[in-house]
Amino acid sequence: MNVVTTILAAGQGKRMRSRAAKVLHPIGGKPMLRHVLELALQFSSVKPVVVIGHQGAQIREAFKNEAVDWVEQSEQRGTGHAVLQASSHFAADDLVVILYGDVPLLRPESIRQLIEAAADDGLAILSCRVQNPTGYGRVLRSESGKVLGIVEHRDASPSELGINEINTGIMVCSGQRLHKWLPALGTDNAQGEYYLTDCVALAVAEGLPVGSVCLEDPQEAQGVNDRRQLASMEREFQMRCALALLDGGVTLADPARLDVRGSLDCGDDVTVDVNVVFEGNVRLGDNVYIGPNCVIRASEIGDGVTVLPHSLIDSALIGEGCQIGPFARIRPGTVLEKNVHVGNFVEVKNSQVGAGSKANHLSYLGDATVGKHVNIGAGTITCNYDGARKHRTIIEDDVFVGSDTQLVAPVRVGHGVTIAAGTTVTEDVDSNRLVISRVRQKTISGWSRPRKENK
Repeated sequence: MNVVTTILAAGQGKRMRSRAAKVLHPIGGKPMLRHVLELALQFSSVKPVVVIGHQGAQIREAFKNEAVDWVEQSEQRGTGHAVLQASSHFAADDLVVILYGDVPLLRPESIRQLIEAAADDGLAILSCRVQNPTGYGRVLRSESGKVLGIVEHRDASPSELGINEINTGIMVCSGQRLHKWLPALGTDNAQGEYYLTDCVALAVAEGLPVGSVCLEDPQEAQGVNDRRQLASMEREFQMRCALALLDGGVTLADPARLDVRGSLDCGDDVTVDVNVVFEGNVRLGDNVYIGPNCVIRASEIGDGVTVLPHSLIDSALIGEGCQIGPFARIRPGTVLEKNVHVGNFVEVKNSQVGAGSKANHLSYLGDATVGKHVNIGAGTITCNYDGARKHRTIIEDDVFVGSDTQLVAPVRVGHGVTIAAGTTVTEDVDSNRLVISRVRQKTISGWSRPRKENK
């Protein structure tokens, strides 16, 4: 039996007060709908069907390269109506999993349990128990625990409102039964909509059993309707990430002050201080220390690296034993070989820096190839841009660059060269030379500094 996923993402999301479609708002750096699509791919090899309506073109554009079957629900008339629009995409012998584009934190094991519960009887619902069920549909059961139906909050009697087991809306049903039941749904309810949950009542009326799975963690099925819920969901997602890292042996100074907006792969004995943000795919080797208030984006950090506070590393390869920061910026295209030091207020962009080299203070290396054991003095810059094109600076091994040096690219500095402080290098330099370009110092005696006149 094929498993086919139908994802409902047609809602307007007025309470988000946003021009962006609700399902495009991010959790953990990814649109909510991305989380649901990734979930669907874990238990189905068939292209997911996504039902869109409001801002549908925006959603299509955001996922234009995805293997998705799009279905348009031009008029939003309820969840049953939405699934009916998608019914041509599943066959009678398919098992249909119905998910929601604004419910991003479901675990795959919960859906697998639901699929198992529906496999024998053809229908199963996902529920959970909450302290405050206001606004949610209640699951009605017999004294023996059999599911009898689902009543929406607006349609519930006072006694039914006292039930704390709620319907999450997530369901697994055979295609055959959906083809039969969806056209039979009515709108005799407080909202005048076609409720997908009425399929449960139809099943009971036919004497068919209804399977169910009750979540232990209600947060899994929490949807997002406004910015407060979005922020709450983000923190829940981040806490999940933090707990997984702790379980994997990572030391976190404070699990509540960590943001993972992508994937984070850590070696042994990694320590992460507070307020660190990881974006994209990041790999940390063994014995790495990341100081507070750092941002690491789409980078690989080698064994034994120390990243001191307030540093940004973006799309770079950092070799083992390097020390970065504090207040360093490593920009895309940078490769630091082992034991390189990049210190405070140093920026490196699209450059390769050889093993054991150091740039410890207030320098800029852009479009540069720096050899091994090179010392870059404070205030050094590579002048790589002529206003139209970028040019490369090549500094060979064992070069000493004095403070306040400008290297005007394209230029090559040979092995073992010493560049005196305050020098502007505009021409290639052969190996083992001293380079100096300074205006001769003058000292003038008897000179008086101008003074303001007394008023």
